[in-house]
Amino acid sequence: MRIIFMGPPGAGKGTQAQRVAARYGIPAISTGDIFRSNVSAGTELGVKAQQYMDAGEYVPDEVTNLMVRDRIDEPDAAPGFLLDGYPRTLAQVEELDGMIRHTGHKLDAAVVLTADDEELVRRLLARAESDGRADDTEEIIRRRQEVYNEQTAPLIDDYRERGVLVEVDGMGEIDEVTARIFAALEGVSES
Repeated sequence: MRIIFMGPPGAGKGTQAQRVAARYGIPAISTGDIFRSNVSAGTELGVKAQQYMDAGEYVPDEVTNLMVRDRIDEPDAAPGFLLDGYPRTLAQVEELDGMIRHTGHKLDAAVVLTADDEELVRRLLARAESDGRADDTEEIIRRRQEVYNEQTAPLIDDYRERGVLVEVDGMGEIDEVTARIFAALEGVSES
């Protein structure tokens, strides 16, 4: 199964991605985790990514595309994968289409978690306090919401037209949201 998770920052993609990936026996691949790993290791890519992340901007496509291509080419992703945080732009959608087509498969589902903007700000400020994440200030959070609405929201229409969009209400308790996702994915078959 090849799935992508979309939704604004704080919608619960990371938490839900881990649960869905475990159920289907596929790796959950988070571009945010890949970026943070490079930042903490002080790699050249990490230094470049940090500049964009600190400003609440997306890391450029060419950097992100290479990282994702390398990751989904790893052996554990051969039976499928769940991408959390990629693609974020229509250009990345095209790149991902090529990556998947190269393997002879197709995208099975694009899950979008929806949530109230003010609730998302509250969630992310709470996460910043509990996790000590300097990139979660209110100003940066609101900028990320703007960037999401400008650049990522158009992907929802694209995947809807393809017939692979699965919209799920991301509000409520974690277990409730998980149950909604599993119910919505029941009709999605493996490629």
